[in-house]
Amino acid sequence: MKFNITKYRIGLMLLLLTFTISSCKKYLDEKDNSNFVKTNYFQTASQAQTFVNGLYNQLHLFQNGDAYGEAPFITLELFAGHATSLGQSVNNSNVIHQRTDAVNPGFEDVWQNSYNAIANANLALERIPGVAMDDAAKKKFLGEVYFLRAFFYYHLVRLYGDVPLITKSVTIDSPDLYPTRTDYKQVYAQIISDLQAAETSGLPATDQTGRVSLGAVSTLLASVYLTTAGYPMQATANYALAAAEAQKVLTNYSLFDNYAYLHDNAHKNQGELVFQAQYLVGVSTNAITQLTVPFNLPVGAYGDHLGAMIPTNEFFASYEAGDLRTQERQFYFSSYPQYGDASKTVVFGEHCLYKFFHVESALGNGICDENWTFLRLPEAMLIYAEASNEVNGPTADAYAQVNKIRARALLPALSGLSKDQFRQAIWKERYHELAYEDKAYFDIQRTHMIYDVIHNNFGDALTTANEQGVTMKAQYLLWPIPQREMNTNKKLTQNTGW
Repeated sequence: MKFNITKYRIGLMLLLLTFTISSCKKYLDEKDNSNFVKTNYFQTASQAQTFVNGLYNQLHLFQNGDAYGEAPFITLELFAGHATSLGQSVNNSNVIHQRTDAVNPGFEDVWQNSYNAIANANLALERIPGVAMDDAAKKKFLGEVYFLRAFFYYHLVRLYGDVPLITKSVTIDSPDLYPTRTDYKQVYAQIISDLQAAETSGLPATDQTGRVSLGAVSTLLASVYLTTAGYPMQATANYALAAAEAQKVLTNYSLFDNYAYLHDNAHKNQGELVFQAQYLVGVSTNAITQLTVPFNLPVGAYGDHLGAMIPTNEFFASYEAGDLRTQERQFYFSSYPQYGDASKTVVFGEHCLYKFFHVESALGNGICDENWTFLRLPEAMLIYAEASNEVNGPTADAYAQVNKIRARALLPALSGLSKDQFRQAIWKERYHELAYEDKAYFDIQRTHMIYDVIHNNFGDALTTANEQGVTMKAQYLLWPIPQREMNTNKKLTQNTGW
């Protein structure tokens, strides 16, 4: 069985010349007029818009998946160690137990699809400036593209380390046809440059259609600065920059008063949701809920219930007593009315992710168009608190941001903590609030610490076993360069240990 997403098999040096239509809410239903020849395209503003729209669709690569649950958004969580997966997936099991290798198809999918998106972003940045169109609209389109190129490079550099940095379109005669790896510091410099360009491009402060906004730019840039302040770069001066960028976001968004709004259709791109991948029934759908409901239990109108990402009991138990997020049908659920006979209740025997449960498709026809959230307000709030704490220690403003998140969860406010205590309190809030949103593995990379949920503290990532008895190997701080890329491009070298 295969899901709806087509897996591209295109090397990083090739240019994709056929686009699918955009995935943003107001233009998801546009007719696809985007097949083109490079030499005669980019003649009109409409063509430029269609091309940029197509770039958004490539954000779907993180939800690419098959019947075994080997989707990148799941793989990232399995690396963090706080989730189990359906046993029939050999690759997922190998990731959990740290015995995978460079042939794992997930590593190749993320690499290829990210470079595919970057290739198209490079072409857009080269060709859109020459299109005769309104200057403000042109500048805005370019700002969106700069953000998207930075977004994909940000994932690549964190996952693979030194990666080829390509900022121009590639042809068969280009020197970058078979590129070498670029020092990660140069890649980060390009990411920051792209995001700074996006900040000055006239984007709106917020956007409820799914397009890039200044809020998305500032949140992503704050994340970049926070990451580069940690390992491996340890540019600690960037903590202050992270706090300054995150602060720009805090007053333009608001926390939902209902956790259900994080995953329903009515609140897409609103409230605290800063940037999402867009889905729409009839145009582009996904299997997010189908992959995260309990295995083989009838809790929705899905052909399969795959159980590919299930929180460990120990992680669920690590929340503080009384935390609203652990109450039934908040972030998690352990039972649900049986599909087709609501008078019966299906008891799971484990806690699954209600955070990703799409009621509309579960009670409807099983076709899911839930958006996937990349950035939301609580992340910006916690970046601000953590980064400002590193600069000034606990401040009233830093406490305020963390305590707003805790107040919504019905938890008491934090106070009176030392700098070190406050740091760890913020880290715990990141794990609990941003749970299973693909943040934990990146937190391990930048802090070299893991959340030991059994003892409710943080330990060295390479010496502390997780709740599944696995201690992270040093090589697992990065993904391997995909073996197919190594075979194709002899200039590439492999990451240590792979």
